[in-house]
Amino acid sequence: MIARLLKRLFAHLDGPLMGLLALLLLVSAATVFSASSGNPDKMLAHLANMGIALGALLLMSHTPPQRLMQFALPVYVLGLLLLLGVALFGVVVNGSRRWLDLGVTRIQPSELMRLAVPMMLAWYFHYKQATLSAKDFFIAGALLILPVGFIAKQPDLGTTLLITASGFYVLYLAGLSWKVLAGGGVALAAALPLAWSNLLHDYQRQRVLTLIDPTSDPLGAGYHIIQATIAVGSGGMAGKGWMQGTQTHLDFLPERSTDFIFAVYSEEFGLVGNLVLLLLYGAIVGRGLWLAASAPSLFGRLLAGAIVLTFFTYAFVNMGMVSGILPVVGVPLPLVSYGGTSMLTVLTGFGILMSMATHKKLVKT
Repeated sequence: MIARLLKRLFAHLDGPLMGLLALLLLVSAATVFSASSGNPDKMLAHLANMGIALGALLLMSHTPPQRLMQFALPVYVLGLLLLLGVALFGVVVNGSRRWLDLGVTRIQPSELMRLAVPMMLAWYFHYKQATLSAKDFFIAGALLILPVGFIAKQPDLGTTLLITASGFYVLYLAGLSWKVLAGGGVALAAALPLAWSNLLHDYQRQRVLTLIDPTSDPLGAGYHIIQATIAVGSGGMAGKGWMQGTQTHLDFLPERSTDFIFAVYSEEFGLVGNLVLLLLYGAIVGRGLWLAASAPSLFGRLLAGAIVLTFFTYAFVNMGMVSGILPVVGVPLPLVSYGGTSMLTVLTGFGILMSMATHKKLVKT
């Protein structure tokens, strides 16, 4: 009886992908434990976040794609209304207006849009697939630009980047022409001087300048990058060993359990450990793309593909900023960094991916 219940409970999970995700979560637990110097309260909170996020993955894996399609438009509209609420009545924290106070709790609506935007675009292209034209790509672009504009205004550069990437992936997978992509790239490059002077905030311009020369302000804006690159480089080939990182445990490394946790991992496990981590991320992305390609509906393929490629973007941006090749934008290392919101969003997305792959008969009928 219990075996039958467990079989039904886990029926829509993909075994290979779950195994890879479990390995990454073990890496996360070990690294957060070291980064927090074994703080029991932080570890309990981290494990609780994992449990909640895995529960969301399990729930979404049982949700049929038809139901997700029904949710796409309402969730997108709700997210836009919440973003409007943030713009009008949001709480300002550290100079950014990102939170909406509901009385009993505060929420960050931009996190909802990380899944709502690709869901909405995938639903739109699925709905229009029989009569798809160039006009539909312009409409989809407007559906992407609207929430991105709200979030960029808060400002929240990291979330803006990730949501833009997720929407771009849906547009690309739906068949957006390479000519349009090339033209957009040229237009974006031409607009960079205008964006630099009129759209970027002072602290965002400072981050770009710091990337070019961190030593220009070694105790201020450049401190994070300098300390992170020291930690990454000091790991050498095999690392200093778990719990033995000096940058971490002598408190030189800031934000060591969240945005800069990759520096902690690199110092303790070295180049060999980094290669293992990269292989693990690569295997997750590869398995995810295989599942996305096998989805039987256009909605499933577009949404699943966007989820996997956005996960890749998460990891690339975080590792790039910690290594000093990208500006610091406040993006955590997915499924490794401490933080419940990011883990919940990422594992919810993988639950949706597994739903697309395991409800094939329901989609076809």
